[in-house]
Order: sequence, then C-alpha cells, then structure tokens
Amino acid sequence: MDIKRRVTLELRNRKPGEVKDLVLDNCFSDDGKIGGLSSEFENLEFLSMVDINLVSLANLPKLPRLRKLELSDNHLSGGLEVLAERTPSLVQLNLSGNKIKDINTLEPLKKLPNLKSLDLFKCDVTMLMSYRESVFALLPQLTYLDGYDADDKEAPDSDPEADREGLDSVCGENGEVIGEEEEEEEEEEEELDEDVIDDEDEDDEDVDGEEDEEEEEEEEDEEEDGVDDEEDEEDEDDDGEEDEEEEGEEPQHGEKRKRAADDEGEDSEEDEED
Repeated sequence: MDIKRRVTLELRNRKPGEVKDLVLDNCFSDDGKIGGLSSEFENLEFLSMVDINLVSLANLPKLPRLRKLELSDNHLSGGLEVLAERTPSLVQLNLSGNKIKDINTLEPLKKLPNLKSLDLFKCDVTMLMSYRESVFALLPQLTYLDGYDADDKEAPDSDPEADREGLDSVCGENGEVIGEEEEEEEEEEEELDEDVIDDEDEDDEDVDGEEDEEEEEEEEDEEEDGVDDEEDEEDEDDDGEEDEEEEGEEPQHGEKRKRAADDEGEDSEEDEED
C-alpha cells in the first residue's frame, strides 16, 4: 500500500492534530521518501515507519512533541540532522537494520538533549572496534544503546523517562491502535483480581480461627471427661472399701452368737447337776 493512502486510512476520520500515535509499517514509498505527513500532526508522540523502503528523511515534517520514532529495516545511511531540527523532544530512536557504517554519522544526534535510547542492531557500525564506548562518548545524554546501558545492564521493558503512559502498547498485531480505554479495563481487572485474592485470604483466616476455637473446645471437653472418669474411679474405690468393712463385721456377729450358745450350754449343765 502506498504510504500516502496508508496515512489517510490511519486517520479514521480524525483531524491530524488529534492523532498521537501513527503506525505506517510495511507500506511502500516509491521514491524512498516520507509522504502523506505534514506539520499538522503537531501532537504526534509515536511514529512507526518500519520497512517502508526509506532512503531519506528529507520530507519529515516538524513534529515538536514526537518522543518515539521507529525507522528500522530501511535504507538510511545518513541525513540524521533532520531529526535534530524537526523532532527536538525525541527520547527513543530505532535505526536498526539500516546502512549506517561509521560513528560520525551519528553526530547530529548530539543536538537531541532528551535522547535516552538508541538502537543500531544489524547496522555495519556495530562491527567497529570499541563501538559501544565510542557511541556513549559521542552521545553523553544516552542511557541505553541496543537495549543496554554503559555498564551492560539491560534496559527495563518500559522506561518511564522514554514512554508516556500507555505508549508501549499503542499497536496491535494488525497495526491497530489500542486505546486508553482498553488499558484502563485491564487495570480494573487486575485490581478486581487483587481484591478477590484479599477476600479469599480473609476467609481462610476466619476458617483457621474457627478451627482453632473448635480444637480448643474439644480439648476442654476431653479434660472434663478425664476429670469425670477420675471421680467415677474414686467413687468405685470408696464403694469397694465399704463392702470390705461390711464383710469384716459379719464374722464378729457370728462369734457373739457362738459365745452366747456356749454360755447357755454351760447353764444347762449346772441346772442338771443341781
């Protein structure tokens, strides 16, 4: 698709001044230059022109609020002074897969004070000796080169200094712009999930508390049962002792009766003798 026609389609009945994100990837520029854009896109913050056969940036309009520019897989070999003149707020620049061969080609980028991230993957310049040290020395404002800082620490997935809110998720698989409403819905879903997890944790704590109380009640019941059993055993012991005492008393009564009988016999004998 021709780049000019693609710009018209991406507007979707909006005015150029209302557009903040514009994706023109994989369309065709027959003369190797940018077409269809004008200074009317004054509020544009993200522009992607990946693999559109670009040879020159000469037709790039002034975009004072542009922060992120994707130009990978084109045929650019220089002319970067255009970026310094027309995109003064640029923070992220991707020139991967272009025909940049030497460090001096990058010198115009020194005039971009806000530039924090630069990607040059698959450019010939990356094959030079001390490539990384030279680029960081040339561009002291730079934080990340090819995804890593000067100490070889990897850049975070989303750099708050480089991206405005939601900037990293502006494009879908088919080049469609993802609105802020979808992002807000995702955030609300995450919050709801967190609330559900909190409620489940509270329920678990309540259940644990009830189980502890039940265990304590069971232990108290067991202790009471133990006390009752001990009392029953003591009562049985007392009953046994009483029975033994009664058995011990019965022989004494028998002995008394025997003595009484003996006494009667003696009295009878005395009567007969008389």
